[in-house]
Amino acid sequence: MTTNPGTVPTPTTRCASGRFEVQMTPQPARDDAASPLLGRLTLDKQFSGDLQATGRGEMLTAGTDEIGSAGYVAIEHVSGTLHGRRGSFVFQHSGQMNRGAPMLTISVVPDSGTGELIGLAGTFQIDIVDGRHLYRFDYTLP
Repeated sequence: MTTNPGTVPTPTTRCASGRFEVQMTPQPARDDAASPLLGRLTLDKQFSGDLQATGRGEMLTAGTDEIGSAGYVAIEHVSGTLHGRRGSFVFQHSGQMNRGAPMLTISVVPDSGTGELIGLAGTFQIDIVDGRHLYRFDYTLP
């Protein structure tokens, strides 16, 4: 944590990295679904590395008639340890593919941290290399 004379201490940004395994399970479509291009999945993740945790979530997807274009949103509850600090928090996902060009934002829901992760804020990035899911989690804690 850094301090500026006469001001409140500013949290220092830390970086966590590692891998995760994910299982996405399609769920039945709603009977009144507006389009066959809409989907719903459950997420089950196992994080390793600096974040030792499990993630459970729900994802909504929207495909299009254009190959390579789609969107999704998800909410994911993560529980475990982050650099040895135990607690839980929630990620909010928002992603799009625009004719194959990806855009993904994953961030911690404000005030969702519990236990030793109260006050957690940050952004999460995913890289898929040779089929492996790698992450970088830039975060702050008070």
